[in-house]
Amino acid sequence: MSVPPARRGTGHASCHHGEILQGVFLDATGRRCAGLVTLPMTGMGSRAEFTRRPGTPPERLTVRPGDRTKAARAAALAVEECARLRREPPCGGELRITGDIPVGLGMGSSTSDVIAVVRAVADAHGVRLAPDTVARLAVRAERACDPLMLDARPVLFAQREGRVLEVLGPCLPPLVVVGCALGGGAPVDTLALPVPTYDRSEVRAFERLRTLLRRAVATGDAALLGRVASASARQGQQLLRHPEFDTLTDIGRRLGTLGVQIAHSGAVAGLLLDPTAPGLRDRIRGCVRALDSNGIAATRVFTTCPSLPTKEFPSGPAHRGGHRPARPDTPRRPARLPAL
Repeated sequence: MSVPPARRGTGHASCHHGEILQGVFLDATGRRCAGLVTLPMTGMGSRAEFTRRPGTPPERLTVRPGDRTKAARAAALAVEECARLRREPPCGGELRITGDIPVGLGMGSSTSDVIAVVRAVADAHGVRLAPDTVARLAVRAERACDPLMLDARPVLFAQREGRVLEVLGPCLPPLVVVGCALGGGAPVDTLALPVPTYDRSEVRAFERLRTLLRRAVATGDAALLGRVASASARQGQQLLRHPEFDTLTDIGRRLGTLGVQIAHSGAVAGLLLDPTAPGLRDRIRGCVRALDSNGIAATRVFTTCPSLPTKEFPSGPAHRGGHRPARPDTPRRPARLPAL
């Protein structure tokens, strides 16, 4: 009996730049659930290549690099799902993952790995998995995930359940983001952070921010989005306690930015600028100089609007070193961003 030929599939997933809004929200039934809205960022991402070996047992699954345990779980779950859809027995294979997303800064590096892997496995099986299926597999693989499987569409996403609470609109208002890394760019051990609890008044406050963000997306109001992001960042500071946070917000006020955004589970943050305001390039330079003079590493400038070109000014790594504290589920990639 001949052995079916191997088939190779590829997958890719982008990252994000932390959150615009994060907290606890009410779903359609009125039940509380953790949710977030991420700030999408293109340019960096994870890539995966999966070669399936029909006729081999499914446990014969090799992963390179070998420490990507979340990605390995995602591959096994995706193989099982795709085999079920094709009505054939699951098989083993070889998986290789590459990428350039800094680890531990709250940019969705592990979710990007997982989604790229799921897409590669599906491609190798010749099937197309719906985004909600990808989200379900991602949550099973890593307990909570970011909405990167939905690409750049702004949604309120229940990260621990892998479901969309609300589609806020087709795209975010145009923004220019001057990114930076707090804490010297040291990775944050997100699993070591305490799980926040919120009372009824705080949930109502999150719901008000949700309403304002919905309006900002619907009307293209970048200033209103900046207010929401700043309020959410200040709420998150109660848990993260970044010592540079007040300095960052003060820089934003002095230079007339729309607000600040921050990763609620990491160290990456950003000053939000109006791309239609006069003197944009000088305003970007002013932000970079102010960050640098206060010892905050500026990392990159990007925009939420693809038609807006914002040139980067690379000069070297914003910080060196930066592995996460070693844990079984921790990929050991250096956490570094190119500096401006």
